[in-house]
Amino acid sequence: MPHVLVKLVPGKTEEQKRALTDAISQSVQQHLGSTEDEVSVAFEEVPMDQWAETVYRPEIVGCPDKIYKKPGYTL
Repeated sequence: MPHVLVKLVPGKTEEQKRALTDAISQSVQQHLGSTEDEVSVAFEEVPMDQWAETVYRPEIVGCPDKIYKKPGYTL
């Protein structure tokens, strides 16, 4: 039962989020063998001025063993 949470800064349109949701769902089904009914996708918008404190430091820098694709930026 994969659940994918996408954290991003505000500003993307609903159309962009829906397109990404479809792409993520299809990719999860293809690569993990899940059915469409097993996949869920959520979005959490984090203001840019809170990104370093709430996402970058605790979830990216603080959990390197969980990161499979590291960002090309530092904060």
